[in-house]
Amino acid sequence: MSSTLVILAITCAVSFIAFNNAELIRQLILWPPAISRDKQYYRLITYGLIHADAQHLLFNMITLYFFGRSMEGLYNGYLGPFGFAIFYVGGLIVSILPTYLRNRDNSRYRSLGASGAVSAVLFAFILLQPWATIIVFVIPLPAILYAVMYVVYTFYMERHGVDNINHGAHLWGAAYGIVFTILMEPRVIGVFLRSLAHPAFRILP
Repeated sequence: MSSTLVILAITCAVSFIAFNNAELIRQLILWPPAISRDKQYYRLITYGLIHADAQHLLFNMITLYFFGRSMEGLYNGYLGPFGFAIFYVGGLIVSILPTYLRNRDNSRYRSLGASGAVSAVLFAFILLQPWATIIVFVIPLPAILYAVMYVVYTFYMERHGVDNINHGAHLWGAAYGIVFTILMEPRVIGVFLRSLAHPAFRILP
């Protein structure tokens, strides 16, 4: 079975249960003191199984569905049948680590959602197919242009935003997706540069 579909199904199931179960959210959410004080390291992963609301979940899972299906064959081919799952879980951990380290003693801080790992998947895809067309709020954009706009917006919101969204995790997830993929297969740098030099627009199926 597709790794993307398994991750999507697990995340949706846990998130839907958690919408009406405050205790489950309390047990799974990234709460830094529970890690630094109580050694509950599992929270560095389980925070990505729960979401603030249905819209938050839907956006992440739609993005994961379309781009994960395109990318999982690459990671499974290099790392074995669980390669994409390893990449995705790594995205959850790496994207949230800077947030955790900044807030390790902050008992008021909490974070949830799979956005960091989803950003890793999305930016790994953009590395391989920079001219693919991504539909953003019904507007078609080349993937590379979307990436630039996304990074600029996220940098700005990380410094000035007051929307309670962990934009830093999005940036770290994106960076992880690119770096992991390059370390796994350095030749993707050449693929990216050649693709960038020869625009060939296509819509992601």
